[in-house]
Amino acid sequence: MMQPLMPKATAVWLIDNTVLTFEQIANFCELHKLEVQAIADGEVSVGINGFDPVLNGQLTRAEIERCEKDPKTRLTVTQSVLPKFFDPIYRPKYVPRAKRGDKPDAIAWLLKHVEHLKDAQIAKLIGTTKDTINKVRDRTHWNANNIEARHPVFLGLCTQRDLDAAIEKAGGNKVPPEQQLASISELP
Repeated sequence: MMQPLMPKATAVWLIDNTVLTFEQIANFCELHKLEVQAIADGEVSVGINGFDPVLNGQLTRAEIERCEKDPKTRLTVTQSVLPKFFDPIYRPKYVPRAKRGDKPDAIAWLLKHVEHLKDAQIAKLIGTTKDTINKVRDRTHWNANNIEARHPVFLGLCTQRDLDAAIEKAGGNKVPPEQQLASISELP
């Protein structure tokens, strides 16, 4: 079961606006039954404004009424009907400053071991530009003397699943285990 947004504020609202039992509210908000009772007594969460789970779309009024009639039933979170618009391969990601210097190493590994990947795929996978990829390929990168081919998964720049999906999309097979093991030995 998924925890509701702002569980204590949701519990405050359910206590004030429904006749649900403390146990039902505790199960829904993933709180302890005694904590819900303390909220109702005013000992805990004083000053928290109630958060309406019906307006937020986490519950329906019919679900609350169903559970008010039978104290042994449990509230269930309403599933969202909104479509999920993200593609796990091309999700935006943040790369910490400490790892940004590792991008040329990962590019060199991909150029060496997975030649059939297109520059656009490498750019999306690693989070870099085509200009940087060309500079690493041509050895004109400002730090070309210090670039070592290192596996992008071990550097934390992408996941193995993302790498395999990009390789399969490019029409190749997954990275063979011997190349994965070879890249492990290249680690410092």
